[in-house]
Amino acid sequence: MEILKFITAGSVDDGKSTLIGRLLYDTDAILADQLEALHRSNRKNDDGSIDLAILTDGLKAEREQGITIDVAYKYFQTEKRKFIIADAPGHIQYTRNMVTGASNSNLAIILIDARKGVVEQTNRHSFLVSLLALPQVVVCINKMDMVDYDEATFNQIVEQYRQLATKLNLQNVTYIPVSALKGDNIVHESYNMTWYTGKILLEHLETVEIPVDDSSAHARLPVQWVVRPQTEKLHDYRGYAGRISSGSFKVNDKVTVLPSGFSSTITKIELLDREFEEAFSGQSVTVHLQDDIDISRGDILVNSSAQPEVAQLLEADLCWMDTRALDTSLTYLIQHNSKVTRCRIQEVLYKFNINTLDKVYEEDFKLNDIGRIIIKTAEPLAFDVYQNNKANGGAIIIDSRTNVTVGALMLRAAVE
Repeated sequence: MEILKFITAGSVDDGKSTLIGRLLYDTDAILADQLEALHRSNRKNDDGSIDLAILTDGLKAEREQGITIDVAYKYFQTEKRKFIIADAPGHIQYTRNMVTGASNSNLAIILIDARKGVVEQTNRHSFLVSLLALPQVVVCINKMDMVDYDEATFNQIVEQYRQLATKLNLQNVTYIPVSALKGDNIVHESYNMTWYTGKILLEHLETVEIPVDDSSAHARLPVQWVVRPQTEKLHDYRGYAGRISSGSFKVNDKVTVLPSGFSSTITKIELLDREFEEAFSGQSVTVHLQDDIDISRGDILVNSSAQPEVAQLLEADLCWMDTRALDTSLTYLIQHNSKVTRCRIQEVLYKFNINTLDKVYEEDFKLNDIGRIIIKTAEPLAFDVYQNNKANGGAIIIDSRTNVTVGALMLRAAVE
């Protein structure tokens, strides 16, 4: 079955945890012991019904404060699809957590309180969705029960958000009026909003297109391991093993090894103990080439007719994730796929005010800051522009002193 990975985001008290709880509860995705604990809980809604947010508030501090702090992953499935939900915190101080949750998602659900409309946090979450190039966005206008299921209120908020979506160049935006508390248009169709004729949330999640990049033009295989058994039976065996990050490879494809630039032809593709004529993104394979080329871990095999950029000086968007501020005098490590090399942040071009979407020209870069930087690497990186190929356009920054991941990079361009 297909797997849809999606993230939920919204302001405090917009009902993210309740919406996820409703999805799990109404699709019978709750284990018996969870259900028993749910009924035993003292947390009730004003109308006496069970507080479904309990299902996602995993940390003690989250239960005590009634907020989401860390990314909570939940799993459920229907007859049509499997789902992985990332429940991301809405607070600005947890921006790094939302970036982490969104980086692997296919779709974002952005909640808007029907009583408040588009607010600053809506701008911020939408900006992050745009930055991370999520292909599908669902705007759930929640708490419709508190505005008497008014169609005019829904239409007004849709128009507000359309202006924001245009500004951020968000594509494929769907609008659904819901009440997570009452269950309207989540798993079951609402009888209170007969004026709404679109798909309910679960139906949309079950049928929305999950983009699969099987284009040979984006064929990228970062080499994890050079396989040389050197046994009597396999004394001539030489394979290059790794997980295809994007696109597809076929036997007889001409490929180029980067950053060296040497080319050869694929003679065999192995997956476990079987041979295949073609392999796709997400598969871990061993590739054999016609020529003996000097290839090592960290190199990348690409389609010779559609090669990525190779550079040591790059422009990128950076999300800073460490409590210690960025220090441009320090040398960090950058990991791009299987390649790890030293790097230095040469210049902070600007930061984003992610509430107002304005550029801020400050050099200090602290926890949860996002901005545009110039980075210099010790060795060349073979990368794609993040918006075009997320798998080969993302990287992380590591503090070599602590081995802690301190930054997430969205690579944008080579700098001349």
